[in-house]
Amino acid sequence: MSIYNQIRAFVEKATKIVITSHRSPDGDSVGSSMALYHVLTSLGKEVVVCHPDPTPTYLKWVPDVACIENFDGDNLLVNNRLLNADLIFCLDYNEPSRLGDAMGAILVQSTAKKIMIDHHLMPADFTDLMLSDTSSCSTCQLVFDLIEGADWMSHLSVNAAVSIYLGIMTDTGSFRFPSVQPRTHEIIAKLLAFEINHSLIHEAINDVNTLDRLRLKGFACSDKLVVNEKDKYAYITLTQEELERYNYQKGDTEGLVNTALSIVGMRIAVLFQEYENYVKISFRSKGKENAVNVMASTYFHGGGHANASGGKHNGSIQDAVQLFEQVFPEFFSTF
Repeated sequence: MSIYNQIRAFVEKATKIVITSHRSPDGDSVGSSMALYHVLTSLGKEVVVCHPDPTPTYLKWVPDVACIENFDGDNLLVNNRLLNADLIFCLDYNEPSRLGDAMGAILVQSTAKKIMIDHHLMPADFTDLMLSDTSSCSTCQLVFDLIEGADWMSHLSVNAAVSIYLGIMTDTGSFRFPSVQPRTHEIIAKLLAFEINHSLIHEAINDVNTLDRLRLKGFACSDKLVVNEKDKYAYITLTQEELERYNYQKGDTEGLVNTALSIVGMRIAVLFQEYENYVKISFRSKGKENAVNVMASTYFHGGGHANASGGKHNGSIQDAVQLFEQVFPEFFSTF
């Protein structure tokens, strides 16, 4: 039996389904969650979406996204959802810790059947079924594969199509990353057949700057950007005080690390953001020979894709930068 038919059989038996995704929601996590929500609801299932933290402002336009419940906002409600479910989908993450320690522990404790749909490297063994493909450009692409493979295309609505387009578009950098496949464009063609307004989706993601956000980005690039021309890497540091100075809102630094990577000659870029108890780190790189995920997992409690990874450092932002510069030669050639 194919993985799609196995998932379909699990869904058919389920009465209470919960869809989860990782902390710090992005286009792919929100898009895959909402697309699957719309399809399963159309199938007549009782479905709720539970995320660890709130949807960022720049994604509030996604159809019916207001229905998402979040652990930070009401942990008792989400706990009960997970513990009372008989089927839990784990979208766009490959280990329980990506939900945060508290929600991840509840997920593991739940006796519900669990299904992972994800495209990140090295998936952990914590689910009953796993639709994992690291060559896929996004979890939304895998969700579309499931909808097609499980013969649910008649339940694919305009709202679900919008959500899938969002996830594929954002996780491929508007179709420019090497992860884009012929299959990706085949799926996009099928989504456009629903007459979704794809240009408005791009506008909703890219044309949402506030004055504070623009000024923060300008400050980051003019005052906080460090370029190592010899070893071809660049990084930006933003302290908690600096973020607060520009009235930082979640999502305001989205794409900033890619701006550093866009400098001619750069092969690696890093963004360090300081919060109350830790430093959040975003790694980006170009080329197979410059994979950043191993360094992220080895020294920065993180991981992810070869050219796009995340991590954190439990210390000062200065220490985080120093550690990065210290371990850099272990993973990348120096000149």
